[in-house]
Amino acid sequence: MSSKQTSWYSNVNPNVFLSTVILIGVFLAIVILAPNSFDLITQQLNQWVTDSFSWFYVLSVAIFLILLIYIAMSDMGKIKLGPDHSQPAYSNSSWFAMLFTAGMGIGLMFFGVAEPVMHYVSPPSCDPETIQAAQQSMRVTFFHWGLHAWAIYTIVGLSLAYFAYRHNLPLKIRSALYPLIGKKIYGPIGDGVDTFATIGTVFGVATTLGFGVTQINSGLNYLFGIEQSPSNQIILIVVVSILASLSVFLGLDKGIKRLSELNLVLALILLLFVFFAGPSIYLLQTTIQNAGQYISNLFSMTFNLYAYQPNGWIGGWTIMYWAWWISWSPFVGMFIARVSEGRSIREFIIGVLLIPSGFTLIWMGFMGNAALFSILHEANTGLVDAVQRDSSVALFEFLHGLPFSSVMSLLATFLVMLFFVTSADSGALVTDYLTAKSENSPTWQRLFWTALMALLAIVLLLSGGLGALQSATMLSALPFTFIMLFICWGLLKALRLDALKMNALQAARITPRAIKNPRSWQQRLGLIMHYPHSKAEVDQFIQIQVLKAFSSIQTEFERRKLTVEILNLDEGLKLRVDHHNEINFEYQVISRETVPPSFMSDAQAGQPVEYYQAEVFLREGGQNYDVMEWTQEDLLQDIIDQYERHLHFLNLVRLPE
Repeated sequence: MSSKQTSWYSNVNPNVFLSTVILIGVFLAIVILAPNSFDLITQQLNQWVTDSFSWFYVLSVAIFLILLIYIAMSDMGKIKLGPDHSQPAYSNSSWFAMLFTAGMGIGLMFFGVAEPVMHYVSPPSCDPETIQAAQQSMRVTFFHWGLHAWAIYTIVGLSLAYFAYRHNLPLKIRSALYPLIGKKIYGPIGDGVDTFATIGTVFGVATTLGFGVTQINSGLNYLFGIEQSPSNQIILIVVVSILASLSVFLGLDKGIKRLSELNLVLALILLLFVFFAGPSIYLLQTTIQNAGQYISNLFSMTFNLYAYQPNGWIGGWTIMYWAWWISWSPFVGMFIARVSEGRSIREFIIGVLLIPSGFTLIWMGFMGNAALFSILHEANTGLVDAVQRDSSVALFEFLHGLPFSSVMSLLATFLVMLFFVTSADSGALVTDYLTAKSENSPTWQRLFWTALMALLAIVLLLSGGLGALQSATMLSALPFTFIMLFICWGLLKALRLDALKMNALQAARITPRAIKNPRSWQQRLGLIMHYPHSKAEVDQFIQIQVLKAFSSIQTEFERRKLTVEILNLDEGLKLRVDHHNEINFEYQVISRETVPPSFMSDAQAGQPVEYYQAEVFLREGGQNYDVMEWTQEDLLQDIIDQYERHLHFLNLVRLPE
């Protein structure tokens, strides 16, 4: 007997994989052969984009945030990211840890001290190095790292999770366009979108590796006097990549999840140390005041383009940040989607939008205000000078003024390295999803992307092309912003349809009243509180009673010229009514294990009870009611009830908007 052999590259999507590798190779060749020219061109293009499209970035990011708030507050927020019966795959603590570390954990380490100091020295619209500049610096820092940044990640992550887990489409950027272009997502358009997202992810992680090792090198220089040099930074990139490869090899649950949880614990230790070692009451007062000013000025800051006082500040900061978050959104959004299956849309939006934003505000509030306190009240001008010379040393220069500075600097250096590892391995995971045919990729594919990103960072570090790569990554944000707006359109269109059907099916069927032979209330109560059934009993009920009911209704439907199928499933039966060009009606009865009610005597006695129920499933998933011991008449009435609701839904869809 011949067996089908699977080749080592069988899970590679060649259109996306090869085009990505070729384009990265072309980019490398241009940067190496003509680094100065390419850097100049990208800088000029970035300046043109900033001057011409700053309004577009500001408006788009505002739309993302407003749309998320609308979805969360509407009935659409009740929809699950998966079937109706699905549950979250990860605990809240693990979920939050992975959101935090993949989203912007490394940025908080790099900019937590540096950005408030830089805004204090050069504020957007007040006199520098004043109390007003200190207040404005914190408000602007909160603005750049708060709700708007996470709204960009949330909108991409929500779209991917919804279409992947609710509609069984591939976990790829292309799937978010399905409501607009249909099955064309599987063609050249979809390949192009995924290629674009893959290149943005590779460039973003490579840029982070390249620039991030400078902060690790600064920490090692401060601690051990290790020289800040390209050779040492290359060694650091290799070490980080090896650790990331190990995490990739272990997989999502054992690798990235555990590292993310460790990152969060260490970050909390560092944050609490700064709080208790610094001016604690001052930090609480200023952080609360900063948060209040941020919230009260949120609307005006959202749409402020400094149009009447142009000074170039918004292009170098706000627009740069919006472009940077957008260029990272395919990577972070897909990773967030990957770990969020089973949550409701409202839970997803609140969790991804508010919890990391809240932690970010606390982090920036404590770190930034502690640094400003050192400058304003302790005359620490050395911190200002250090930040202006090299922002990568800001954190270590700040810690130098606190007790146990060497120990905490060592912790900070280790934490920065761990954040880089999680960024690299989650980046490799996402890149592999985008370039593979399915999620079950061989390990070499993920290791390949880890190695490629490390190689890209090393080559550009040696050739001085990291600035060009950063500029190219920023440029990629403009076209992807258009794609994100289309994603919003498609998501809203699909969610409205799903919410419409959810409302049409809202009155779930419970124990019937039996029309021909009405039950007494005692009989109904006994039916509701029946004792646990074994799997064999439930299977027998499905194959006899349910099958008879399905056969009876099949005969009647066929008499009315409708095509009806009865399908055997692994755990039950499915009745499907073909509606041709409209959504088909599906009614399933599934044998499903569940937890026995606590009021049952066997359960109260502490005896293990095998409890199965014959649960009704529709196209949307489990409906959370049991039809075990129902008569054929009961079942037929329930099928007709659900079918009538389905027809009502189809009628609503046909109505003109």
